[in-house]
Amino acid sequence: TNGAAFGALNVRFHAYLAGEEEDVPQDAVGKFHGICDGCHRGFDSRRDMRNHKCKARKQEIKDKEYINSHFVIMCTKKGIVKKTSLEQYSRPRTNGINAITIKEGDELLEAKLTTGDSQVMLALKSGKSIRFEEAKTRPMGRTASGVRGITLQHEKDEVIGMIAVNDMDSNILVVSEKGYGKRSKLEDYRITNRGGKGVKTLNISEKTGNLVAIKNVDDSNDLMIINRSGLTIRMAVEDLRVMGRATQGVRLIKVREDDSIAAVAKVMKDDDEELEDTLLDADEEKTAIEIGDNETDAPVDDTQEEE
Repeated sequence: TNGAAFGALNVRFHAYLAGEEEDVPQDAVGKFHGICDGCHRGFDSRRDMRNHKCKARKQEIKDKEYINSHFVIMCTKKGIVKKTSLEQYSRPRTNGINAITIKEGDELLEAKLTTGDSQVMLALKSGKSIRFEEAKTRPMGRTASGVRGITLQHEKDEVIGMIAVNDMDSNILVVSEKGYGKRSKLEDYRITNRGGKGVKTLNISEKTGNLVAIKNVDDSNDLMIINRSGLTIRMAVEDLRVMGRATQGVRLIKVREDDSIAAVAKVMKDDDEELEDTLLDADEEKTAIEIGDNETDAPVDDTQEEE
């Protein structure tokens, strides 16, 4: 993925350039779930996603104003971030182009499409998180290795996720490997300089386990959590109450001792479910009317009326 071409001719980057609902989880049994960030078409295999020619993305890539006003920001597991103009990826090759130089012992974790005015948040496995303005990271060439985005707490610590925030009214949701999670206000995370140690985003304990995911969400989203054993649960974000930043959170899914969370994905609410609920309400209303009509047409006991 490091050298993947960006654009309609090559969709390898789409798994990283996540917008509002383009998270791509892969569970323990090897099932792939991908969504094109241009036309939002779903894919069940990496091959189909790579061969997809997105017409919506193709139009955006040809728009010079669009490619000159957007950036790709990447982060590695060791806390390195790099920002590159989207224009650098507007001329893809069939065998891909270099996107970032990865140092030995490190690997690319995520890449996000930004506007230049976005705010970036990185989260560590140790429960720390940092929020800084995208403008604090200057644009670099494709072959650059980047600069430090966050300082790791110890040698075994690593970055578990990055989000690019454009909606300042959205909330921050974090999930631990033992199934605990928490939804907090964005304003609870103060803006700091790039490269700091960050602030506590979840009170890590033996009961919660390490942090595994961070997402920016609102009430229009659903959350999908997948265990390493293959168990999946879907829940509405609006059902999770907003809590303080440094709390332990609540249990989102019950996890066995020999199991843990494999992936967390943010998805939009299912329109089919909303339509089904509407039809169900309509059927119930119709049934109630029919019952009322039957009661009206039923014979009346004259004796009871006289009494």
